[in-house]
Amino acid sequence: MTKLVIVESPAKAKTIQKYLPSDFVVRASSGHVRDLPDNAGQMPEKYRGESWASLGVDVDNGFDAVYVVKDPRSRKALAALKKDLKDADILYLATDEDREGEAISWHLVEALKPKVEIKRMVFHEITKSAIDAALNDTRGIDYNLVAAQETRRILDRLVGYPLSLLVAKKIKYGLSAGRVQSVAMRLLVLRERDRRRFRMGTYWDLKAQMLKDKQKFDATLIAVGNKRIATGKDFDENTGQIIKGKDVLLLDEATAKRLADKLVAQDWTVSDVVEKQYTTSPKPPFITSTLQQEASRKLGMSASAAMSVAQGLYENGFITYMRTDSVNLSQQAITAARNAAQTLYGPEYVPAQPRVYKGKTKGAQEAHEAIRPSGDEFVHPSKSGLKGQDLKLYDLIWKRTVACQMEAAKKTSLRVDLVVADEGQPYTFRANGNRIDFAGFMRAYVEGLDDPDAALDDQEVLLPALALGDKVKCKELDPLRHETKPPARFTEASLVKALEEEGIGRPSTYASIMKKLTSDERYARKSGNTLIPTYLAFAVTEFLENYFAELVDLKFTANMEDELDEIAEGKCTKVEYLHNFYRKEGAFNDQVGHRDETIDPDTARIVHLEDFPATLKVGRYGPYVQVDDNGELKTVNVPDDVAPADLTYENILEWMAERAKAPDTLGTDPESGLPILIMNGRYGVYLQLGERSEDNPKPKTTSLPKGVTLEEMTVDKATQLFELPRKLGKHPEDKKVIEAAIGRFGPYIKHNKEYRSLQSEGDVFTITLDEAVKLLSEPKVRGRRTQAVLRELGTDPASGDKVNIHEGRYGPYVKLGKTNASLPKDVKPEELTLEKALELIEQKNAG
Repeated sequence: MTKLVIVESPAKAKTIQKYLPSDFVVRASSGHVRDLPDNAGQMPEKYRGESWASLGVDVDNGFDAVYVVKDPRSRKALAALKKDLKDADILYLATDEDREGEAISWHLVEALKPKVEIKRMVFHEITKSAIDAALNDTRGIDYNLVAAQETRRILDRLVGYPLSLLVAKKIKYGLSAGRVQSVAMRLLVLRERDRRRFRMGTYWDLKAQMLKDKQKFDATLIAVGNKRIATGKDFDENTGQIIKGKDVLLLDEATAKRLADKLVAQDWTVSDVVEKQYTTSPKPPFITSTLQQEASRKLGMSASAAMSVAQGLYENGFITYMRTDSVNLSQQAITAARNAAQTLYGPEYVPAQPRVYKGKTKGAQEAHEAIRPSGDEFVHPSKSGLKGQDLKLYDLIWKRTVACQMEAAKKTSLRVDLVVADEGQPYTFRANGNRIDFAGFMRAYVEGLDDPDAALDDQEVLLPALALGDKVKCKELDPLRHETKPPARFTEASLVKALEEEGIGRPSTYASIMKKLTSDERYARKSGNTLIPTYLAFAVTEFLENYFAELVDLKFTANMEDELDEIAEGKCTKVEYLHNFYRKEGAFNDQVGHRDETIDPDTARIVHLEDFPATLKVGRYGPYVQVDDNGELKTVNVPDDVAPADLTYENILEWMAERAKAPDTLGTDPESGLPILIMNGRYGVYLQLGERSEDNPKPKTTSLPKGVTLEEMTVDKATQLFELPRKLGKHPEDKKVIEAAIGRFGPYIKHNKEYRSLQSEGDVFTITLDEAVKLLSEPKVRGRRTQAVLRELGTDPASGDKVNIHEGRYGPYVKLGKTNASLPKDVKPEELTLEKALELIEQKNAG
């Protein structure tokens, strides 16, 4: 007989298998095997007529949940596991050690109904010693953890399902309003409202370039007489004026320039020198939220991407469990980090006593150790064999862990005041310096910076030796204009940090929250790393604030998280908590029913922006403004790329005037004789064939292909676009037509509801029927496909870019920058020269 071990993923199974004896068989469940049904149609037949069938939770009888196996992969996995169980005498459940992992183990037992001995084994790293220890210290399923996970899942269903239906009914079809997601979205909206209220303030100061003993340094004007010069912190963000009661001097442009001319040639004297020693301690090792924040800042990874890479590192035995809010390190880890620091940097960089970190730890919910390299001897990143993003994230974790057990950095801050007088009035300038006396942990890791060595240079500002009464020469004196800045928008990193500080969400939820917010840019769009809330986000947030204020209240949501944690600790029951929230008189269920009857959809779609006199609404096709123009109600679409904080009434008037103009013409279509009009729509510039009229009620329209500007558009290219979709012919098997077209996500071919992406827009007009049939016969590829390089031909002398031959989906092609050109059928890749390749590229660009 065998001993069956079940984990979540095949990768984790493969890694664990090599640490177990030969009579152990490790299999993967592929995550959760059961979940609440998506709709009443997925419910077992006997429940479909129940009033609560669409929820999947019997809210009238103990909030019992009905779980179903929805995913075909889960059905397949369960069938295989049942087969494996027949040959096993012990079942080991080795899913992750947090509440999600505990729930997966419980669901497996419920679905498999094993008749053999069941043991729960947990570990936070996949190493031989950790697996051996887990085998020797098994336990039963922790039903408090299961209850906590189930309560959270049911709560999200009880809130999310009816609330999403209500939001979709009152605002826009297809919207959702999850419990934690809505609070995160509100944080984005609140920050955008702050930016809208913001009024810029302007102030001036003087920057002096000083010279002492051939060493240059900078000093800034800080006071005139006894009055401090105003800086950005002295301004009221909502008025752009100095905060009432602030006794500061606001320099204007004329005064700053006058002083610059007068003071540069005067005598400058050192009036004060202050030198202070201080230390900076290393940051704690990573928890989930801080890993996501640093991965975003240093590596440009989204929260979900960071967690995906971390999951792979954990499952392949490189790091400890990655969903944790504990900063604790085991004695084994502390010893490994100290040894690594001493080996690399020397004994003087390791403190006599280990550093011990303490933080807010949800011990009943998450893992009990920080994220660190696994094992009792940390593998150096250069010897790990990892590549790409895996290596970058592992390197980040390795450095942070080693640094946390190193000595503090010792620094000296320097502050030098210089006085220059004019007509008896003293002007005080200040130079600030900073010296690193001992780098300590900074040799290994500096938060927010990529290269520790470069960071050491960046953090040092050295001043020459200066003493009280020294005379210093001013080389240059420049007046500088400054503007106060609006509150910064959130990035994924700063939003995760804000959620963590507010006590909202848990380590296992941050990545999914970010993904839900940015999915399809429905509630937030990314501009670089910043998250900009959409008008839909404003509408839904305002709706929730007006009608379900508690659900988006930060403290209320944080308290809910704590109460859910109490269930994990056995201090509260699932039924008790859900009844108080959902069922008792006046609770959430009653509120939803009342709001459904009383909320007017037209009112719910209005977005109220401060200092915006027109009516802004969200509609089926996006945001729009209604304007009363001499008694006529006119509608103006608002482009998605104009952020709510930046929208002005002047924008609306400009767009109205632009729309009232007669459209420009690209040229005349040679076949129909109709003008090709250049139009402006909510998604930007597009082309329209002829004016809209009774004879031409639905003119043909086409968007400009991605990367093509209006200046590059010709009549010939426009007529080609108007002819799309291009019919290539009939598929030889079913005789149904294959079409080529350009859609929202780029160029593609379509056949009988089957789609395949094309390499470039140009392929839409050149792909043949045979090439399309071949492409359709290949399996779909998810994500961006990287085509193999067959040959490197050299460098384009004009641009300096590489010219390569790639293996394409339907034959080899030449690539230069963003241009791809197929090889003629009579030319073999090994025969093509650089000169001929450049000719093909030139022909493609010309056509």
